[in-house]
Amino acid sequence: MNHVPVMTVPAARSEPPAAAARPAPELSVIVPTYGEHDNVPLLVERLRRTLEGRDWEVIFVDDNSPDGTAAAARALGASDARVRCIRRIGRRGLAGACLEGMLASQARYVAVMDADLQHDESLLTGMLDRLRQEDVDLVVASRYVAGGSAESFSRLRARASRLATDLARRVLRVALSDPMSGFFMIRRERFEELAPALSSQGFKILLDIVATGRGRLRIAELPYVFRERVHGESKLDSRVALDFVALVVAKLTNDAVSFRFLLFCLVGLTGIGIHMAVLDLAHERGALGFGLAQTIATVSAITWNFVLNNMFTYRDQRLTGLGFFTGLIRFQVICAVGAIANVGIAQWIYGYDHGWWLAGLAGALMGAVWNYVVSAAFVWRQR
Repeated sequence: MNHVPVMTVPAARSEPPAAAARPAPELSVIVPTYGEHDNVPLLVERLRRTLEGRDWEVIFVDDNSPDGTAAAARALGASDARVRCIRRIGRRGLAGACLEGMLASQARYVAVMDADLQHDESLLTGMLDRLRQEDVDLVVASRYVAGGSAESFSRLRARASRLATDLARRVLRVALSDPMSGFFMIRRERFEELAPALSSQGFKILLDIVATGRGRLRIAELPYVFRERVHGESKLDSRVALDFVALVVAKLTNDAVSFRFLLFCLVGLTGIGIHMAVLDLAHERGALGFGLAQTIATVSAITWNFVLNNMFTYRDQRLTGLGFFTGLIRFQVICAVGAIANVGIAQWIYGYDHGWWLAGLAGALMGAVWNYVVSAAFVWRQR
């Protein structure tokens, strides 16, 4: 009997079932972080309780915290897809973090709140319900309407907050009781319209949004009580004052002058004070010749400006280590050329118009623009 070989066909592998398409959540909660490792799990647990039954996600935007904040957020996200994390390398700043997080969202509504647990997360449901009514674009959590409170503020911080609020309302015509609030919710489509005109610098993203909206946003305010920080340290310091002044001036000029350039000029103004103080110390009290004293004062002022610009103006691209010293040398050279340009432009204008103040102002402005543009390209490598 002839045996016919039998061909065996391997059994077809069963493909895993395709995952069902999942629409974007209704709400994204954006939480900028730096040094908030211990607060992240506490906040996520509070959001789970508060937003139970709602379609939501939380996006932590971390500025490469050294304490492992991003790792803590990702550990939670490994078992809960509603927890996402964006880790930013080489970029710093609350406003920029908020912008990146909001632009990464696909949700219909986006909220911004802090990770330090000082914002009352239970207010999120009221904000969401208010936006669902279709008659508002933005809901702001306010400490200064009936039922709200900022009693946890120190006396100094309370005064600073009130002063900034009054200035924003009077100068920028912002019709909010608490434009300094960092806790709000907005329709993402409205935010997307405003995003190209918003600054990635500074701390007060809400003020920027409302000022940029120029009265076109329909706004509601809900009261909340500002709580004590649970873990970590406050990020508020002297930089906030510089950021605030620069933002106000930028909005007053319809953003014709960049936020970063204004910070650069504000730092330059402080450099004038350093220059005069060193000149007085070296020439009047130290009995050095004027030329030598002026040289020492100039180098001191330029060094001061570099340090402050590195700390404040370009803190999102801060130079450290060897890069700090090479950056300082480059900045000194650039400012030296800027000084030559300053004098040349001033003398040229003075030759046509003997108004010394106009010539001096034009020369100073030319020097400032030169220093800003060239240092941005060759010191802090702006693109």
